[in-house]
Amino acid sequence: MSVSSVVVTLLLKRVRLLCARGAGTGTGSSLTAAGCNRATELCDGGRLIQSRARSSWQRGNSTTVKLVQNGGDNKAVICIEGNIASGKTTCLEYFNKTGNIQVFTEPVHKWRNVRGHNPLALMYQDPERWGITLQTYVQLTMLDRHLSSISSPVRMMERSIFSAKYIFVENLFRSGKMPEVDYAVLSEWFDWITTNICIPVDLIVYLQTSPHTCHERLKQRCREEEKVIPLEYLVSIHQLYEDWLIKRTSFPLPAPVLVIPADHDLQKMLHKYEENREKILAASYH
Repeated sequence: MSVSSVVVTLLLKRVRLLCARGAGTGTGSSLTAAGCNRATELCDGGRLIQSRARSSWQRGNSTTVKLVQNGGDNKAVICIEGNIASGKTTCLEYFNKTGNIQVFTEPVHKWRNVRGHNPLALMYQDPERWGITLQTYVQLTMLDRHLSSISSPVRMMERSIFSAKYIFVENLFRSGKMPEVDYAVLSEWFDWITTNICIPVDLIVYLQTSPHTCHERLKQRCREEEKVIPLEYLVSIHQLYEDWLIKRTSFPLPAPVLVIPADHDLQKMLHKYEENREKILAASYH
């Protein structure tokens, strides 16, 4: 029997023991009945990792089961982060031409059309009313991006579930455009996801741009939903990114950060991507 098989067998026994204890006491069980069933299925077909719970409603439990996609730990994950119009899509397109990389752009098409509704446009028009609607769906679709199966050894993503929470939800809340109860609910969801689901990131590439550069680029690309975005909004997003990835004073970093100045024109940026290719792809050699 292989080492991995032994580990899975031991974990399966542990899960069943926790379930049995929970069933015997009726209260204070480490796993719910539904959780037991799901955990057992995952043990049989994948891997499980025990971790400490962080979400407030879980603090009474001494043990949680962290779900890990089968085989997911041997795929390098690189997240391209930056302000709106910082050049993330151009960066992804450049590396998409390189073999053995699977690129995932932000699922903007989904945010524009949820069964005929456009929560992205609604959020820009009335963020206090529609902020939680959009950001709940962003959290779901970004989680799907993180967990979707790939055949390539490298997953390169436009942004991440972390920036969705640390930058965009945070900006809505700090600007007074998201009620505290909405922020609390989104935070609980985020804490549960990151506590119970393994979301590895090996490298963050931060395309560092000035808000003024982003504002000029927004005018040029003329996306319908972005016409209402003022310079002040881009300044706020920029500051949150700087606090998170440069000053490192706001939220924990899930991975090392590579900073690429990105105020330059297209040709110079393509040169910079080539210049940093080895540093970026080194994440796949871990």
